[in-house]
Amino acid sequence: MTNHPLKTICSVLGVSRATAYRQTKAGEPFYTRSEDDLVLERIRAVTRKRATYGHRRVTARVNRLFRVRYNVKRIRRVMRMHDLQIPSKSRRRTGRAHTGRITTEQPSVRWCSDAFEIACWNGEIVQVGFALDCCDREALAFVAEPRDLCAADIRRLMRCAVQHRFEAEKTPAPVQWLSDNGSIYTALDTVIHAERLGLEIVTTPVASPESNGMSEAFVNTMRRDYIESAKLWSAANVIAQIPMWFEDYNNVAPHSARGMKSPRQFRAEQILSASL
Repeated sequence: MTNHPLKTICSVLGVSRATAYRQTKAGEPFYTRSEDDLVLERIRAVTRKRATYGHRRVTARVNRLFRVRYNVKRIRRVMRMHDLQIPSKSRRRTGRAHTGRITTEQPSVRWCSDAFEIACWNGEIVQVGFALDCCDREALAFVAEPRDLCAADIRRLMRCAVQHRFEAEKTPAPVQWLSDNGSIYTALDTVIHAERLGLEIVTTPVASPESNGMSEAFVNTMRRDYIESAKLWSAANVIAQIPMWFEDYNNVAPHSARGMKSPRQFRAEQILSASL
């Protein structure tokens, strides 16, 4: 023991102060945090039903469900301590960069559409077409058939989307309809029908799925959060579940670009702020 400062001693000896500190023993990190048991209980209440949710979406869901304001770092820490985090997946990169902007600042300016296929366990298939608003991300409408979709299905999808959003037979102002170059979207009858509804057909470049990235992201969300954990016994069984999936997506699914709000929650707040 000495009364001289450690800095002076190390300076005289010509050594770094970092070498003079006694290292603590390796072991369990000291941790104490009040109410973590309650936080864990609330996290488990979400992850039991939504096992594909990462810490950000769990945070949004817990805060909304229990009317609390937990920090995302706290949720991540508790999930990590109890092995509740899901493995991170590396993003698949394509050779072509998309530099455009699909998102719009106002609703009903641009809608995007695409289709995906679900393979049933009995060998049947179900094809699903959908339309999303590029502002609030609400799934406006869908069509599902136990066969390949045709142009008539897309025309029905367009009509349902317009009726859902505007409760009318035509849009009050032109709305862009963004899709790929599939024949079901570019058929002459489909283009004419779109014009009658007030929709302006806009197609992506050939072999450029990233140009309709919002639709691609929606398909990934449906597969990850709903299809992979569903019972896909038959086409009839799958078609019966699809309305519940879309309803859950619209009312519950948090979206990072919209402050972790669900599509309908974001839209309701947007309508309220516009009316003030």
